[in-house]
Amino acid sequence: MKYLLVFCLFVAGVLAKHEIYDGHAVYQVDVTSMDQVKLVHDFENDLMLDVWSDAIPGRPGKVLVPKFKREIFENFLKQSGVQYKLEVENIKEQLELEDQLLAAAAAKSNSSRSRLSFDTIHNYEAVDAYLQELAKEFPNVVTVVEGGKSFEGRSIKYLRISTTNFQDASKPVVMMQSLLHSREWVTLPATLYAIQKLVIDVTESDLINNIDWIILPVANPDGYVHTFNGGRLWSKNRATGYMIANFCVGVDLNSNFDVNWGTASSSNVCSDIFHGRSAFSEPETCVIRDIIAEHRNRMSLFLDIHSFGSMILYGYGNGVLPSNALLLHLLGVQMAQAIDRVKWSTNKDYIVGNSFHVLNSASGIASDYAMQAAAPFSYTYELPANRNNSSWLLEGFLVDPHFIEQAGFETWEGIKLGARAAAAAAKELKKVSAV
Repeated sequence: MKYLLVFCLFVAGVLAKHEIYDGHAVYQVDVTSMDQVKLVHDFENDLMLDVWSDAIPGRPGKVLVPKFKREIFENFLKQSGVQYKLEVENIKEQLELEDQLLAAAAAKSNSSRSRLSFDTIHNYEAVDAYLQELAKEFPNVVTVVEGGKSFEGRSIKYLRISTTNFQDASKPVVMMQSLLHSREWVTLPATLYAIQKLVIDVTESDLINNIDWIILPVANPDGYVHTFNGGRLWSKNRATGYMIANFCVGVDLNSNFDVNWGTASSSNVCSDIFHGRSAFSEPETCVIRDIIAEHRNRMSLFLDIHSFGSMILYGYGNGVLPSNALLLHLLGVQMAQAIDRVKWSTNKDYIVGNSFHVLNSASGIASDYAMQAAAPFSYTYELPANRNNSSWLLEGFLVDPHFIEQAGFETWEGIKLGARAAAAAAKELKKVSAV
């Protein structure tokens, strides 16, 4: 009865929460040539649509279109000879379904003092408290660090996980983060699962004995909080002051890093890929920059966890390959294979490649900056949209509770393989340098 009451109260409170998305539709767009790719991409940008995934030949894209732009969008595609399919008539209904599924899971949650459950998505406050609690419970391994404050003044906390308190300069450093794009909720279980396997349920001690870890679960606190308060599909931070009367707010944090900044993003603050007034104009990206700078001499691997698409991508976003591109690709393939071995059979295999050639041009992204500044192995993970035999109701960024633990478990298989390989490569490089 208690669970039923909690569930009913939650559902009653969220019925009107998603009104801003009423009538928004999700389209699948199929292109057959690079000319169509550019045509569709430019039109989507001009219409300031929410592109969930870019369409390229052989792989359809997804785009969210507001109700009042749907006719314009459909007419353009018809006139341009581009094939499309209406996948979701009204995304608001799916948002309400997600709320109901997660509320039911939360009502039955078995979260305990020293861990967060993997049957629901936890809010910023719960994660923040969890990090501090871990540091108290495991003081010989875990240190919680406040890297700075977000635009709205929230703490940006990360964990340093180390058996030597980061004092052993011979140990490589692995850094990973999630929720740089705030709506990508399924990325949080990946960092929380890694924390669990490194601190609470330690079954592979070499990962903690031989490597120092930095894990930042909520890289965009303000945006993440906003996604719980009616802006579920919000991806940027919540910075104001870019336009008169703050008509549009927020910067795409994954376009705000100082690597090819501003070359493949938008100067329009209303765009989802608005890059800000300058590189590192946002406090959230400055925190990440400073962490990377502090550990640049030891950082062997950087992972920025995103969704969706089942991809492991490496730089650079302008198509220029780094000098170690072959090694990057080989390790990416190995990580992908590790995930594919344990993924749900109904999910597609991971794609590995340079982000420009797999997706599209991009600039100012975190993993490119980390590679340029510190980490010889740096990747963007794009986790799958949740899919299994019974869960085809939720699209794109929306999360079915049944996939949450699986997302953490399968991603961890790739992470730990990558960490070991990157750490070994870093040690070999030191030996060569010492000769």
